[in-house]
Amino acid sequence: MSGPVALLNARVLTSEGFVTGLAVVMQEGRIADLVANDAIPGDAARRDLHGAWLLPGFIDAQVNGGGGVLFNNTTTVDAIRTIAQAHRRFGTTGLLPTLISDDASVMQRAIDATHDAIAQGVPGVLGIHLEGPYLAPARKGTHDAGKFRVPGADEVRMATSLENGVTLLTLAPEQVPADTIRSMVERGAIVVAGHTAATYEQVRAGIEAGITGFTHLYNAMSPLQGREPGAVGAALEDDGSWCGVIVDGVHVHPASLRVALAAKPRGKVFLVTDAMPMVGSDDPSFDLYGETITAIDGVVRNAAGALAGSALDMGTAVRNSVRLLGLTLDEAARMASTYPAEFLGLGASHGRIAPGYRADLVALDEDLRVVDTWIAGA
Repeated sequence: MSGPVALLNARVLTSEGFVTGLAVVMQEGRIADLVANDAIPGDAARRDLHGAWLLPGFIDAQVNGGGGVLFNNTTTVDAIRTIAQAHRRFGTTGLLPTLISDDASVMQRAIDATHDAIAQGVPGVLGIHLEGPYLAPARKGTHDAGKFRVPGADEVRMATSLENGVTLLTLAPEQVPADTIRSMVERGAIVVAGHTAATYEQVRAGIEAGITGFTHLYNAMSPLQGREPGAVGAALEDDGSWCGVIVDGVHVHPASLRVALAAKPRGKVFLVTDAMPMVGSDDPSFDLYGETITAIDGVVRNAAGALAGSALDMGTAVRNSVRLLGLTLDEAARMASTYPAEFLGLGASHGRIAPGYRADLVALDEDLRVVDTWIAGA
């Protein structure tokens, strides 16, 4: 049994905002207590953070790759470990390895690898995100429409078979029967809309069937227009649904993101990266469906020029939220930790610095760059 460790001399993000003069005491992978610096237990090892910002660790629900690895191409525990390690450098302490549209056999391997990674305690793995293949050809982005299909009962069982972590499923509600969506939800999946050409009415029907969120709001979905609200209008109108956003200055104009923040209840918009293998890697290119995808000046596109995920990391997404959107650091941090934890049903254990919570933490310097991370106190 390891002894307590106290992190002191930081600006600690609590439920009341940033607090100084407070030490975070970690033990057995959890936050044991928050105490004044002069009340640290005598047996605790001490770590002086020299005034750093101490935030809950970032949680990324959409990570296609990292460290030179694309999950679709390498559906193994080692691949997941490499991806998680690459993103940890940028403050991500919890993530969902994300599989974009693929064959059922690849999906099964990805689910099995995620199960084994969690069972083996690979740091940071919270579950899996299956982004497709139940999507709309008209809003396919870089997904291969040749992989798209409507799932039968057997495939629904397979897609929702992860027993030891979160399953997030992105689908186009106009492509999947409402009863199938209900079945996915009943089997424990979190179902969200994305890569969809749905009308407002079709999205509303999906929400009635159990859809609770939207994948990369604004991107690859029917837009908000005066006489046709589309998927974006349904997302912004619905108070109960969650919206992931890519704040890289490329995928969505900052003004559109500010509109979403103004329209949605506080806490319902959270950060994702949609990261590709170049995050944490020196190689700007990778192969997807046999095509070479390259990042140029930080923008990831396929040969046709379409956006193909991002080169964004969560640390940069937080900085961008402060600098491009004008958010305070505490709110940007919640969008990277507290809100995605709640979206994934993990709000009682992740995403806050409070006694009893997982000791998943990230320290930032004055320039808001990551200087340290802790996963379960390590």
